[in-house]
Amino acid sequence: MLIINNLDQFYKESHTLWDIDFEIKKGSCMCLMGRNGVGKTTLLKCIMGLEPIANGEININGIEFSSKPAEQRARHRIGYVPQGREIFSQLTVEENLITGIASSGKKLPTLIYELFPVLKEMLNRRGGDLSGGQQQQLAIGRALAIEPELLILDEPTEGIQPNVVSEIGDIINKLNKELGLTVLLVEQKLAFAKKVASNFSIMEKGAMVATGKIEDLGDDLVDKYLKV
Repeated sequence: MLIINNLDQFYKESHTLWDIDFEIKKGSCMCLMGRNGVGKTTLLKCIMGLEPIANGEININGIEFSSKPAEQRARHRIGYVPQGREIFSQLTVEENLITGIASSGKKLPTLIYELFPVLKEMLNRRGGDLSGGQQQQLAIGRALAIEPELLILDEPTEGIQPNVVSEIGDIINKLNKELGLTVLLVEQKLAFAKKVASNFSIMEKGAMVATGKIEDLGDDLVDKYLKV
C-alpha cells in the first residue's frame, strides 16, 4: 500500500528526516511511534504532500507521489486526519463532512453515521460548538467521506476523554479488521497502540530505528525510545 525509500527532508537549515525507509502492507494497521519532536508528524505531512522532501520516493498503491501536489492524495483515496483535527469551526457538521467530497459530486457514505451516530444527531450544529471528542469523530468522518483505501491519523486520541478514546479504538479496529481499510496512525498511548495496531515503527531523531509486529514491541524498545 505504501512504500517510502531513502526519504530526506529539511526545514530551512535543519535536516529533519534522515534516509527514511518505510513500508505498510495493504490491510495492516501501522502505528508510528516515538517521543515528541522526532519527526512523526513531519513524515505524515510529507506523505500527504503538505511538506516538501529533498529526495526519496513515496509510492502509494503503485503510484509515485513524491513530486505530486497534495490534492492528488484525496483523488487516490487517501484520507488524512491531522493533529489537532483542523475542522472548520464556523461550518456545520454536515458542511464539514461535505468538504471531504465537495469536488467529487458523490454522496456522503452512510458508514459515517453508522460509526458516529452522534454526528447525525448534530448535523446542523457548528463544528466549533462540539466537544473535543466529537470534533475528533467529525475529523475522522470527514476523512472517511472519500471512502479511502488508506487512512492516516495523527494522534487521534490527543486531548480526548477516555470513553471516546475507547470508541475511536473500536472504530479503527472495525475499519481495519472488518472492512479491510489500511491504517497508519501516530500514537503516544502504548495501550491504545497495542489495541489497534498490527505493526509498529519507531522514530528517533528523524530516523527509523525499529519496526516489527506489535506483539514484539518489548520493554527494551519502550524503555529506550518511548519512555519520557
